[in-house]
Amino acid sequence: MPASDDATTDGSTDDELRAIIVGDLRQHNAPIVLSDYDPRWPALFARERDRIRGALGATAVAVEHVGSTSVPGLAAKPIIDILLVVPDSSDEARYLPELESRGYALRIREPEWFQHRLLKGPDTDVNVHVFSVGATECRQMTGFRDRLRADAADRDYYQAAKRALARRTWRHVQHYADAKTAVIREIMTRASACHDTPDLER
Repeated sequence: MPASDDATTDGSTDDELRAIIVGDLRQHNAPIVLSDYDPRWPALFARERDRIRGALGATAVAVEHVGSTSVPGLAAKPIIDILLVVPDSSDEARYLPELESRGYALRIREPEWFQHRLLKGPDTDVNVHVFSVGATECRQMTGFRDRLRADAADRDYYQAAKRALARRTWRHVQHYADAKTAVIREIMTRASACHDTPDLER
């Protein structure tokens, strides 16, 4: 939904966030800090990918670097976003205990949104997004990444939108993410008019 000037009440309500967050709901009440692209981000992802694959073996159907830190030249919150695809993300017993034993912690559970789970990392600031094989959001995440990697104009457009939004005060970081949705959809509409989104790399 559109953002207001102070952007303190846009997006998901506190009650909606409490329903999906595991643990305490913490307010942000500040602007978003974006960092210039850091060439070390791919190496941080690679370390987490190897750790996740070592924990899960074949259960990790795909492990992909997504989000802004996966796009060279793009400013981002310095948090590595990882897409983890498993056979069934609702079957937490197949993957969560092994990841928790490596220090990952479940932070979000969203049964109504593609059975999405989000885990935080043990020693690096990461968001591990867990989805099931076949979830359309997987193709959205990798398709958006690939579009920004390939199209400088869309990358610059997205970066300008992010910087403008980041300067506002946000009650929750999720509200900032919600406010970017319209721009993401606009870019993906252009991308889909050009070609189909490729399959996930295995």
